[in-house]
Amino acid sequence: MLAIKLQRIGKKHQPSYRLVVQEKRTKLGGPSAEDLDWWNPLQNRHEFNKERVIYWMKVGAKPTDTVWNLLVTAGIVTGKKRAVHSVKKGKGAETAASAPKEEAAGTSTA
Repeated sequence: MLAIKLQRIGKKHQPSYRLVVQEKRTKLGGPSAEDLDWWNPLQNRHEFNKERVIYWMKVGAKPTDTVWNLLVTAGIVTGKKRAVHSVKKGKGAETAASAPKEEAAGTSTA
């Protein structure tokens, strides 16, 4: 499955990114199908090849959440931005849900 990803380039503490089309499971240093331009977050500047991005999305490439948000901001795609940071459910959520049941059972026996 193809994905539109950001590939980091630049020096230490000076990040800039390439927008590339790659297999979803390949490493970022691996070969890419096509380079779709660049994004510099420090200067908040970007240049995206709109026609090629739309072409790859029609072919079936899915953008990552961060890339989707950049494309919405650039006006290339329409829609809502996606939440990049999600709350993970861990053991804390499971024990909190089971605790009231145990307390209710404990108070009824006493």
